[in-house]
Amino acid sequence: MAYYDIFLAPVSAEKRADYDAFLKASHAMILGYGATQVVDLWGDDVNDGKLTSLPMAVKLEEGEVVTAGWIIWPSKEVRDVGWGKMMSEEPEMEMPFDGKRMIFGGFAEMLISGS
Repeated sequence: MAYYDIFLAPVSAEKRADYDAFLKASHAMILGYGATQVVDLWGDDVNDGKLTSLPMAVKLEEGEVVTAGWIIWPSKEVRDVGWGKMMSEEPEMEMPFDGKRMIFGGFAEMLISGS
């Protein structure tokens, strides 16, 4: 059964080109380790909240945009091996965002509807 990594991160709007380059390299690496799909999204309609919100979750600062994305793996086992290789074999890539404010986690598939 498919396994998903989902993440949110704050990225400076001024660093969008750097982030694009980072994503291209990251996608190639992640797909090379067995992921079946990698998707990254640039926040376009992300509102502030009063109790909770995506901007609050990443402690969004002035001039930043909330980004989101997911990785689909064929299974949790393939994902665990892939992440292990990325952490041990690949040279550390400089992230063009504050990784301390990135939120991420792994999720097991429950239900998919539509195409």
